[in-house]
Amino acid sequence: MTTSPVTHRPATDLPWPSLLVLGGATFAMVTAEMLPTAVLPQMSVGLAVSESRTGLLVSLWAAVVVVASFPLVRLTAGRDRRGVLAVALAVLAASSAVTALAPAYGLAVGARLVGAAAVGLLWATANAHVADLVPDRLLARSVAVVLGGATFGMVLGTPLASLVARVLGWRAAFAGLAVLTLVVALLVRGVVARAAPGATAVDGPDDGAPGSAPTAPRPGPWPMIVVTALVGVLLVGHYGAYTYITRIVEVPAAALPGGVSTLLLVFGLASAAGVVLAGRFGARTAPFLAAKAAGTAAALAGLATVSAHPVWGVAVVVVWGVASGALPPLAQTLILRLGGPARRATAGALIPVVLNGGIALGAALASFVVAGGGVVALPVPAAVLVAATAAALAAGARVWSRPAAARQPETSGARAARRAAGSPPRA
Repeated sequence: MTTSPVTHRPATDLPWPSLLVLGGATFAMVTAEMLPTAVLPQMSVGLAVSESRTGLLVSLWAAVVVVASFPLVRLTAGRDRRGVLAVALAVLAASSAVTALAPAYGLAVGARLVGAAAVGLLWATANAHVADLVPDRLLARSVAVVLGGATFGMVLGTPLASLVARVLGWRAAFAGLAVLTLVVALLVRGVVARAAPGATAVDGPDDGAPGSAPTAPRPGPWPMIVVTALVGVLLVGHYGAYTYITRIVEVPAAALPGGVSTLLLVFGLASAAGVVLAGRFGARTAPFLAAKAAGTAAALAGLATVSAHPVWGVAVVVVWGVASGALPPLAQTLILRLGGPARRATAGALIPVVLNGGIALGAALASFVVAGGGVVALPVPAAVLVAATAAALAAGARVWSRPAAARQPETSGARAARRAAGSPPRA
């Protein structure tokens, strides 16, 4: 089988064909994850189960992504990531096809579990491959392009699937997704460039072999782990509120043509604008992530007052969408950057784990809050949680923005050499 050549391009150019195809993959992944919610009534009737059991397909999906991502990344370590992406997309296509043909709920559950495992591997591998394709200064823009596909999956994929389900049935929606995903798998093999030689690294010990030349010390994993944990807490607050968005915005949405559906579309478009905005701040990822987290916290607090006036309610939703839409690409960029080439596979796997874990835990905790105090009790604790993580991210932004070499502990040999040269102490 022939492989795509390494493309040599000016340092300021993005590998657009590769990024757009990978964006198509994220579109398929997000659409696949959320499809049961788009066809909920029709699918429940078709499988003869309650809507709550059909909705469980989304929760199970997130849980499998959290559990399966790291083992599958380890299993495929060292392989050509384009091949891994293509095979995982083919498995996702098969999962959608089996779901479309499933005569009973049990088979649909099994197919969805397999598809979720494939998506966990897809997210991790796509994240790592994007970082392999571009220099560090283009990472934020490249991540934003690829995650633009995921945003369109929410804004366009889910509503389109709902329309197909109403016109042709829910099985047609899953069948159409299967065809689309298979096409993307073929495009990955034919269009996506392979990484530059030496770009791909397998996570592991960095000790040199006996007698080998000394290498630069590898930065420790703790900055990456700390940022990942903070992002996870942030997402719990954000997705906890988002789970009940239709209830929270009922009053301002009532004044709009189309009601809640229109306001959800506004939120989706604002989120897409946030993704675009995130790509413009690649050199300042850490402080901009902290700023967008603060903006999200402010918007969540504002949700407590959306009933005051429809214009105010729409404005709060727009701010929430722009601020929260920038969070995933900025967080993904920072985690990949802190991981570096040596921990790229681990960093890539952390991202889908923390995202899906935040969705699942946020929805669960929000349900307890709503059960105790109603939906009006949700915005303030969600805002407080996100504000706390924003403060922590702001506190660490200066350190995390420094080059990796400046964050590493200075070795005794380097310290002695610096002193011999008369250099001042390193900050």
